[in-house]
Amino acid sequence: MLNRKIALVTGASRGIGREIALTLAGYGATVVVNYNGSKEKAQEVVQEIKDNGGNAIALQASVSKSEEVEAMIKEVMEQFGRIDILVNNAGITKDNLVMKMSNEDFDAVIDTNLKGTFYCMKQVYRIMLKQKSGRIINISSVTGVMGNAGQVNYAASKAGVIGMTKSLARELASRGITVNAVAPGFIETEMTEVLSDKVKEAVEGQIPLKRMGQVKDVAEAVAFLASDKASYITGQVLHVDGGMAM
Repeated sequence: MLNRKIALVTGASRGIGREIALTLAGYGATVVVNYNGSKEKAQEVVQEIKDNGGNAIALQASVSKSEEVEAMIKEVMEQFGRIDILVNNAGITKDNLVMKMSNEDFDAVIDTNLKGTFYCMKQVYRIMLKQKSGRIINISSVTGVMGNAGQVNYAASKAGVIGMTKSLARELASRGITVNAVAPGFIETEMTEVLSDKVKEAVEGQIPLKRMGQVKDVAEAVAFLASDKASYITGQVLHVDGGMAM
């Protein structure tokens, strides 16, 4: 489905990003596993892809720093000569009530989740224009659609990602480049593992399907949007949330 495609996945050393990288590789893409903190975990993802017969490399860059993003994209182009798929997955949370939220915590989340997505899209813009092809998939969140108490910074960043997705989709549509967003709901990851059973029950009570999603659910949605099967879909937000935001 994605044979000979070059895919860059940001924040791909763990959680949803890791599963996206593994899934795209499983469909035949060569994957650039971007990470910021853990080189070891990123190399584990690369090794797993290679063990399964795929091709991958790991590249360090903080998406919140435009110069690091620029250097990363340059490296990808030097190694592979093209970028067919960009998945903007890197994201952080620094939750608190507004009255307790520091300006630094607000800025940090915006810098990574929103500006980081912008920096990456900006760097692949010309590349995909030249190719007259490309797929950009931005990972938003159900929180960016519905809001969530204690997550004003996160909700703002993820709602902003949706706005950028639709705007860039309009800019690039005439060149055959699609730009879409995936908005996960509550997904079982390392972040949700720490929740108590009581909190998990309360969360599942809000979900019409009465269960949390799996990382594979998100990854398969991304793979679909990255494929030729989704060539007539652009500017959309695909909710993978068990019905939360319907």
